[in-house]
Amino acid sequence: MTHFLQSSAWKTFQESLGREVLSDSGDGWTYQAIIESGTGNTRLYCPFGPSLSSPEAFDNAITSLKKNALSKQATFIRVEPLGPITTADLQKRGFKEVTYQQLQPSHTLVIDLAPSHEEILAQMSQNSRNITRNYAKKGISIHTSYDQADVTILTSLLSRVASRNHIRTHSSDYFEAQAAALFPTKNAVLYYASVNNNPIAAALVYDDDTTRYYAHAAANDEYRKLSAGTALVGQMILDAKDKGLSHFDLYGIAPNDDPSHPWAGFTKFKRSFGGTPVNSVGAWDLPLKPLPYSFYRLYQSLRRKLR
Repeated sequence: MTHFLQSSAWKTFQESLGREVLSDSGDGWTYQAIIESGTGNTRLYCPFGPSLSSPEAFDNAITSLKKNALSKQATFIRVEPLGPITTADLQKRGFKEVTYQQLQPSHTLVIDLAPSHEEILAQMSQNSRNITRNYAKKGISIHTSYDQADVTILTSLLSRVASRNHIRTHSSDYFEAQAAALFPTKNAVLYYASVNNNPIAAALVYDDDTTRYYAHAAANDEYRKLSAGTALVGQMILDAKDKGLSHFDLYGIAPNDDPSHPWAGFTKFKRSFGGTPVNSVGAWDLPLKPLPYSFYRLYQSLRRKLR
């Protein structure tokens, strides 16, 4: 299955940011990769790709990626392959695991939307199921929007979350660019929950031909007792089924049940909706210029230690 970040819609969005995206495909493989520059090097980054049918197909995809990377004087290639490939396959091909940085989650939960509404609800925790069924009784209204101006509902809430938790989020410009590129084609939609016409939670989801991806979300902490975020996700799941999609990807969970893991909180939240764990091999680099790549890895390692 090809991930949304390998779709033509995502390519359109990346190009709207002024980034060059290179694509190729062959027997059992396909990819699109973004040219990214920084910290004294250029890399060819393939988010959630290449999509593969076999390790042999991966070899052909890498031949193409190398050719494109070398034409751009890239220091290395970064891949996050999806398909029947193992860490051992990657290691014997000279790839180095990216352990100091995670761009995309390698562990997620995917909900099968083939069952009925009631069967999907039955897979949720009792609390999430009750909230999904009864949020309107709490005075919560849920809205969907393809209006680009409405993305400020999400960015305003994200700004509050970032300030409260001392974290960084994508800029408002980034989300406005997503809205401009993805809303007209309905490859993304904004959901938001309101009480008395006051937005208190919002989420941005991506849609392709088969799957809805829960991408970005934020909520006003002053209304946390209403559990509007839970109501949003529950409704998004049911709406995805009604739209004819086959899966709902909760897009990222912690790799284990360690309560001290930084993702433990939202992993518990996501698990409350059910779903099947799906794991990938994560991010791996193939150095094309060994010395500059070694300096890059050293820089990233030192940067992480100093944080």
